Amino acid sequence: MFDTLAKILNVKELRGKLVITFLLLVVFRLGSFIPTPGVNVAAITEFISSAQGGAMGAVMSMADMFTGGALSSMAIFGLGIMPYITASIIFQLLTAIIPSLSRIAHEGATGRKKINQYVRASTVVLCLIQSGMIAWAMATSGDAGSSTFIAEGVSRWEFFFYVVLSLTAGTMFLMWLGEQIDEFGIGNGISLLIMAGILSRIPRAIFRLVEGADPTSAGSSITLGVIVLLVILFVAMTLAVVMITLGTRRVPIMQAKAVRGRKTYGGQRQFLPLKVNQANVIPIIFGQAIMQVVAGFVGMILGETMGVFFSPGSFWYTVCYIILILFFCYFYTAIQFNPNEIADNLKQGGMYIPGIRPGKRTAEHLEKIMNRIALAGGVFLAIIAVVPQFISRGLNVDYDISGLLGGTGLLIVVGVALDVVQRIESYLLMRNYEGFGLAGGKIKGRRG
Repeated sequence: MFDTLAKILNVKELRGKLVITFLLLVVFRLGSFIPTPGVNVAAITEFISSAQGGAMGAVMSMADMFTGGALSSMAIFGLGIMPYITASIIFQLLTAIIPSLSRIAHEGATGRKKINQYVRASTVVLCLIQSGMIAWAMATSGDAGSSTFIAEGVSRWEFFFYVVLSLTAGTMFLMWLGEQIDEFGIGNGISLLIMAGILSRIPRAIFRLVEGADPTSAGSSITLGVIVLLVILFVAMTLAVVMITLGTRRVPIMQAKAVRGRKTYGGQRQFLPLKVNQANVIPIIFGQAIMQVVAGFVGMILGETMGVFFSPGSFWYTVCYIILILFFCYFYTAIQFNPNEIADNLKQGGMYIPGIRPGKRTAEHLEKIMNRIALAGGVFLAIIAVVPQFISRGLNVDYDISGLLGGTGLLIVVGVALDVVQRIESYLLMRNYEGFGLAGGKIKGRRG
């Protein structure tokens, strides 16, 4: 391991990219502690502490995960990078549905640049809407004259202006920060910012775990057996996520033989890799967003009595959550994976699947395989998503602790970490160094 680290530091270009990436992530973390002007931080902290353990606390914990705690402290990076992620996903879906956007996306680099401009403009709109809703809710939470969340000497309209401007500017700065990591650092900048925010919760979770296990503490409820079980579950869930993230279903394909003179070309056996988790973390994000809206709507319209049935961790919340994950897994996979296009590309390249006729039959065969893979991937995502809820209730631990054992956070951290490792490995292999794999081999997905 130390030998590999030494090789990494020996590559000047790679060393520079790692240093730049680290410094930009430090800037991101520093901005997460700068409070928004006009906000009473003490009142925000007191409100978050009082909401812990309830339905509102669970929702806040989920939403706060992507910002690294900046939302709960109302820092200038309180919205995080999620508005940009949401806008990107929306345009990714619209590109597959709207023919005009699809034509723009297929124009190469020019088309991608134009789509990216649309995404940035949509990000500003989403930031204004989300920050406006947060500012309005905080400004109108108190009596008719004032709100406890507004700092002394600041009017409501000044507070509204400060919050909307700061949160919107903070998200746009994070978007620029991610682009700088893409250009001058290593790895996907936006994904690294999200991962940094998630990993920043680990010290807080460890502190809560130690505090709960302290026999001198009034709230002590965690035994040594529970801690050992949590460690085992964390290792097991991490290994499972790594295996599924790298897992592929390899479809065998053959290249048609071509005879030229006395020589025969082609005929090699190759494989078409189909990812088991084709939809990645998108179904969980969509499912969480919809269920949070449903839980808030039911509680507001039908009252707290009915709202309990759809609060995070309840039976009906979990059932609907699982159904949404499975639905979005199939939906997003169907949008991302086009069997007709792949079948046409194989046919034009003189390749075919053994035993399957090229063209329509090949497309039907690939669609059948992908449907089975989507089911396996959807079931896996559903299990990963609900594990933190069951652990939190079954072992009586805080959601900040159980949230590290599954859900969106673990999937993102593992996926981004694997991507960074593979990029570093590619630099090492270009310099004739060995990679991170066992016995110096490359990182490979599981054979389907």
